[in-house]
Amino acid sequence: MRGRLVVVGTPIGNLGDLSPRAARALAEANVVACEDTRHTKKLLTAAGITVERLVAVHQHNEEKAADALVARMREGAVVAIVTDAGMPAVSDPGERIVRAAVDAGLRIEVVPGPSAVTAALALSGLDSTRFCFEGFLPRKGRERGERLEALATEPRTAVLYEAPHRLRQTLADVGDACGPDRRIVIARELTKMFEDVWRGALGDAIAHANDVEPRGEYTLVLEGAPPPEPASDDAIADAVTRHLAAGLTRKDAAAAAAAELGVPKRVAYDAANRASGAPPRADPPRSV
Repeated sequence: MRGRLVVVGTPIGNLGDLSPRAARALAEANVVACEDTRHTKKLLTAAGITVERLVAVHQHNEEKAADALVARMREGAVVAIVTDAGMPAVSDPGERIVRAAVDAGLRIEVVPGPSAVTAALALSGLDSTRFCFEGFLPRKGRERGERLEALATEPRTAVLYEAPHRLRQTLADVGDACGPDRRIVIARELTKMFEDVWRGALGDAIAHANDVEPRGEYTLVLEGAPPPEPASDDAIADAVTRHLAAGLTRKDAAAAAAAELGVPKRVAYDAANRASGAPPRADPPRSV
């Protein structure tokens, strides 16, 4: 049975970035599931591609559409899925369709394409050895606060997406969480005619966003948090004393304090011994 799902990455702005393999996959598909049929028609027309059928798949109908597309694939159809820009299922519709195809035991292929995440990271000038992708932050509430709190201590470079009308608020919130000195790169309209990249500290980024009218799609690259300052002896003693007062044994209090402050368990255990009045642990004898 030749029915299968083909996940196709499409240009994030410049239509010239559509790869020959992606064009061939779209031309060979019986059905193209897309976020916006009007947008995808422009892409297909620019590439000289005629497709039998376009099906709109977005956040409001994806679950229902997944069942219909799986049924078509079971009948032998080749279904290609695209979004308006970038890779389906990555901060865009597509995940439910891929999961439905997996659950149905159907063949799935992927055609990689341009990515705003890696494009912004590559041009940021920030550490790209290790990074994390945050996508869009929750718009409000406790979940947003928790994500911002996690970013404040995240040691890896973080990449975020943001819409223009929420850019200023997000920069202000990230600045409050991470401090004004953390570096950030604001990439706007990547690969498009009006591509713009701003680099600087969070405090200056907030002022920059207030001076210009945010337009287009934004990708933010945030510098990772610096390593924490080593815990002082007083801080270790206070943590151990607090855990002992809560009823933990010396061993458990030391383990809890070590995890909390990022210090070796041996150091915390010695502090627990001092706090409880026990003699310090003797070093093991050295072999001769």
